[in-house]
Amino acid sequence: MLERLIRQVNEGGVLTREEVRGAVECLVDERVAVETKADFLAALARRGETPQEIAAFADELRSRAVEPPLDPGWRSGRVILDVVGTGGDRAGTFNISTTVALICAAAGVAVAKHGNRAVTSRAGSADVLEALGIPVQTTPEQAVENLRRHGFAFFFAPLYHPAFRHIAPARKLCAERGQRTLFNYLGPLLNPARPDAQLMGVARPELCAPLAAVLQSLGIRRGAVVCGELPGSGPETRIWVDELSPAGPTTVVVFGTGDAEGAAIWPRPTRARQVTGPGDLQGGDAATNAAMLEALLQGRDRGPRREAVLYNAAVALWVAGAAGSVEQGWLLAEQVVDDGRAARKLEELRRSAASSSSPA
Repeated sequence: MLERLIRQVNEGGVLTREEVRGAVECLVDERVAVETKADFLAALARRGETPQEIAAFADELRSRAVEPPLDPGWRSGRVILDVVGTGGDRAGTFNISTTVALICAAAGVAVAKHGNRAVTSRAGSADVLEALGIPVQTTPEQAVENLRRHGFAFFFAPLYHPAFRHIAPARKLCAERGQRTLFNYLGPLLNPARPDAQLMGVARPELCAPLAAVLQSLGIRRGAVVCGELPGSGPETRIWVDELSPAGPTTVVVFGTGDAEGAAIWPRPTRARQVTGPGDLQGGDAATNAAMLEALLQGRDRGPRREAVLYNAAVALWVAGAAGSVEQGWLLAEQVVDDGRAARKLEELRRSAASSSSPA
């Protein structure tokens, strides 16, 4: 079936929901060749996935996911936030979204972080959290308890989407070929905790509007989809990042906040003055990035990386309803770091992990 769908996509055809269902069945079938799966994903990427196709793939894959036992009574009236980037921008930035998620949790927002190990970068959210001493391969029951007790839980994608193990080799093959895939988009759309609010970064500005529409169709009530621009090495070059940019304009599509909704280009924030280019935000391996995150959460790093984190945290807190504006969100994020709440949240999560792993 995939061979037929590859031909159809190469000719410009758009997949129906039934065809998406059939494609997913092939992608999770270990008997189908990895190369065929990779060719299908590459064909979709070359033609450009439609919002309807992305939503259909997300629906089909979510229907196959393990659901965590979240108590409806606990979450009633509570906003659950996810902060995530699609990856695929190849800018090499450190783990900004993960840092922001921890700051939001320290500010009192319930954060359900959905993520995985690195595919297109050197350190994914799972890699850096493990390097910080926060376990990621917890059971669904443990993750729910962490969310309830600590306001932060990591939902490790392979544990909730077991069928992905049959897709991972094809995605890896595409990455080796330098080809992004549909799964760059799908990861942020498949959070098993079904968050109410989401800050999502994408790798190209033209993706903001269609992916905002997909988020809304999946039940996200408050959201922002962003793509930032960093200055490149020459006057005619620019680099896109799946974050809000502290050094240039950011394309933003906002919905559900009741204020400043719709698509816009936000200028460089006046509070950010230190970031001059992508080199200021470069990351490394998991250990390197973990050290960066710890310095930021402890308030020891007051350089360009701090500006990037505060700006993204400001918008995340606003989207979650914890701040009435981006300006208020920036002030709150700053306070959370400077008064020690962010560092204490990190230690709280570490202590919880240590106690749960200790023998009775």
